[in-house]
Amino acid sequence: MQPTLREGEYVFCTVAASSGLDLDPIGFFREDEGVTLILLRHQAEAAGLPYSATFAMITLSVHSSLEAVGFLAAIATKLASHGISVNPVSAFYHDHLFVPVAQAEAAIALLHELAAESDTSSP
Repeated sequence: MQPTLREGEYVFCTVAASSGLDLDPIGFFREDEGVTLILLRHQAEAAGLPYSATFAMITLSVHSSLEAVGFLAAIATKLASHGISVNPVSAFYHDHLFVPVAQAEAAIALLHELAAESDTSSP
C-alpha cells in the first residue's frame, strides 16, 4: 500500500459552476448543487471560500485498479474503528485519502499496520 503523507493542508469547498475564480484545485466534482473543489487551504482562504474542516492528504503509492473490490472498504473500516474519518478519492494511478489533519500521523500508522496484516495473510 505504501502510504505517503503529502505536504500541505487541504479543504473541500463548493462554488457555482460559473464562478470564474482562478483556482488550481487538485480535484473537483460537478454536482447538481455546484462544483466541489479540493484545494490547498491557503488557496481557499485567498479566494475567500468557506470550508468546514482541514485535511491531510495521504497517497497510497501502490498502483491500484479502479475495479478493485474491497480495498478502500478495508481501509475505511480500519480507520473508522479508531475514530478517523476518511474521504477517499480514486484517480487513475493511485488512491488518495483525506483525513483530518490532527489524525494524519495516526492514520499513517494504522495504514502501515493494515499493510503488515495483509502481508502476513497472503499465501
